[in-house]
Amino acid sequence: MIVAGNFKTHHTRSSTLKYCNALDKRLEGIENIEVRIFPTLSSLPYDNFTHLKIGAQNAYCVSNGAYSGEVGEEQLFELGIKTLLIGHSERREIFKEDKEMIKKKFDFFSSRGFEIFLCIGENLEVKKSGGTKEYLMRQLEGISLCYPKLIVAYEPIWAIGSGVSASLEEIEEIHSFLQEIGVKTSVYGGSVKRENAKEIMSLKGVDGVLVGGASLELESFCAIIGC
Repeated sequence: MIVAGNFKTHHTRSSTLKYCNALDKRLEGIENIEVRIFPTLSSLPYDNFTHLKIGAQNAYCVSNGAYSGEVGEEQLFELGIKTLLIGHSERREIFKEDKEMIKKKFDFFSSRGFEIFLCIGENLEVKKSGGTKEYLMRQLEGISLCYPKLIVAYEPIWAIGSGVSASLEEIEEIHSFLQEIGVKTSVYGGSVKRENAKEIMSLKGVDGVLVGGASLELESFCAIIGC
């Protein structure tokens, strides 16, 4: 079971290091849970923890070069980081990353052997129209679903940060659908918290959770993990 925390633009370098060191100790003896933490880019620590892995929330599809404001493979390599989050709805919506850019990132970093969390999800308008499955399929076009280190994160946009998660029936239906189209590993994200995480992770086809706000406080995140 995978439990990942996305800090987004929260925490500083010092608070991230304090958090990750404390979490790593708490995870000792915990079995069958794989933990990932995605800090801010300026707070990325060396990925030398024993019981958790550090991932980057974003990177550009180059090793290095003249790309002001971006982080490339070379910088991540120095930190020992080989896990990357791409396609988050905030990257798509706010920073206008289209399907072609997300595919370029996937192609580049998968060729380098990265573990890739690829976020997909529909907005409320798509949900109400009944077109969720077709929409998700379009988001996955051109992505090699057989890549062994691909983790698809289903995050319905209407649930992110709203405090309202998709129903258990909706989550199970979508994850079963993802399995049907060839996705090997999929996690759920969207207002995951200590009150609903256990039920979500018990659903058929759900391989874990990607946690936003509830990952920012160590005790809250540990309650989800069970440590």
